[in-house]
Amino acid sequence: MIVEYIRYEVSDGEALVRAYEAARAALDASAHCLSYELSRCVEAPEHFILRIEWDSSDGHLRGFRQSPEFASFLAAVRPFIPSISEMRHYEPTEVRRRDRG
Repeated sequence: MIVEYIRYEVSDGEALVRAYEAARAALDASAHCLSYELSRCVEAPEHFILRIEWDSSDGHLRGFRQSPEFASFLAAVRPFIPSISEMRHYEPTEVRRRDRG
């Protein structure tokens, strides 16, 4: 598993949320996307972080980005690409809390 973080700074946060509401269908349709979450900063509401768990880097970069779903995903979020301050892949470490269930 690989985790992609995309950090945004936007003036119209509601428009970003609507864009990802539209883009989520493409993520849901991808076998490579394990989960995702868009979070808004409480202290600075113009800051957002999108966290996407992918099955692998290859699954994201080749599997998803070369799929038909990617075109609709990109169309939905394209207006916010200039607002990205970071877009990187991370490997989780063992320093984390796991569910107790």
